Amino acid sequence: MALAKIVYASMTGNTEEIADIVAEKLEELGHTVDVDECTTVDAADFEDADMAIVATYTYGDGDLPDEIVDFYEDLADVDLSGKIFGVVGSGDTFYDYFCKSVDEFEDQFALTGATKGANSVKVDLAAEDEDIENLEAFAQEMSAKLG
Repeated sequence: MALAKIVYASMTGNTEEIADIVAEKLEELGHTVDVDECTTVDAADFEDADMAIVATYTYGDGDLPDEIVDFYEDLADVDLSGKIFGVVGSGDTFYDYFCKSVDEFEDQFALTGATKGANSVKVDLAAEDEDIENLEAFAQEMSAKLG
């Protein structure tokens, strides 16, 4: 049984809900899932997992949330070779850089040696029916990538 670790940053609760949707689907698929808020864990905690997932929101005009900056910076120094990663997140299409933090985490994961398990999912504000389907498909793709 694979261990999936999901680390999230959430201001309004939208991104925490996104993380929970992915976690529930992964559990349904038979995986053990740990979901943690980003200030309570270290990037190195991903070393113990088979699947590393970040759920983040984008603050203002394309900024990483303050509370996840240290985690983001530390991630570049972690060796996740042989593991798969995925990124999901929320943003607001009102801003020029919609869900830019999702893209930044994807680039940061590339430095770790991990393999991308699924295309990122970006949600405009709160997850609606179509977003939930996309998040569940993301979880299925991540699971399938593990083999």
